[in-house]
Amino acid sequence: MFLSNDSTKPIYIQIAEQIEDEILTKVLAEGSQVYSTNQISSLYQINPATAGKGINLLVDEGILYKKRGLGMFVAEGAVKLIQKKRRLSFYNDYLIKTLTEAEKLGITKDELVNMIRNYD
Repeated sequence: MFLSNDSTKPIYIQIAEQIEDEILTKVLAEGSQVYSTNQISSLYQINPATAGKGINLLVDEGILYKKRGLGMFVAEGAVKLIQKKRRLSFYNDYLIKTLTEAEKLGITKDELVNMIRNYD
C-alpha cells in the first residue's frame, strides 16, 4: 500500500482505494482477512481513527465485514461491488468529460472510437 501526502484526496479515502485495489488484483481474496486499523496506522504513521475511517467506509459499502473478535474480512461479491462502483465513477469522472471535450474540439464519436482502437 502507498499513500500520498501530496494528493488532494483525504488519507482515509486513499486507504479505502488501496484496499479496493488489492481486492481487485486478488492480493486480498474474497473471504480473506484485511489489515487491522492498528496495522495500517502503524505502517503509515497515521492516527488509528483515520485508518478506521477508511475501513469503515468499505464496511458501509458492503465490501468488508467484521467478524467479532477476529477483525475485518473481504465480503463475498466485493469484486463485483467495487467494479460496479468504479465503472460508474469512470463513466462520470472520465468518459463524460472526454466526450464533452471531444465535442468542443469537433471530434466525432467515430473518430474517438478509432483513437481508442488504435491506442497501443
